[in-house]
Amino acid sequence: MKNVRLAVNGTLMRGLELNGNLLTVGATFIREAMTEATYRLWSIGDRYPAMIRVVSGGTAIAVEVWDVPPAGLSEILWQEPPGLCIGKVRLADGEIVLGVLGEAIATEGQQEITQWGGWREYLKKS
Repeated sequence: MKNVRLAVNGTLMRGLELNGNLLTVGATFIREAMTEATYRLWSIGDRYPAMIRVVSGGTAIAVEVWDVPPAGLSEILWQEPPGLCIGKVRLADGEIVLGVLGEAIATEGQQEITQWGGWREYLKKS
């Protein structure tokens, strides 16, 4: 089975807290990218983001695309915080990849950070 492309938008990104989870399973960084302009982003307790695809009011969100061995995908998902899942993500260039998304319930009562366009930019705010 061939590797899968995985878009990450938070603590799994290079140099951030959980990036080791990707490296441990043998994932390889491919490129930085933007999603199509149909996503919104929330900060979950300022610990990690949750990205959700929306019908209206979305924007492009900065992501990293990684090449992940299939067996490593489940290991990565099990290490993600509750309220995050894997789904299809549409990139600005039209490519569709798997990606880390948030469950709507995880965003209830949390701070929306869509206006920053990505987790790294949000972290720079302080």
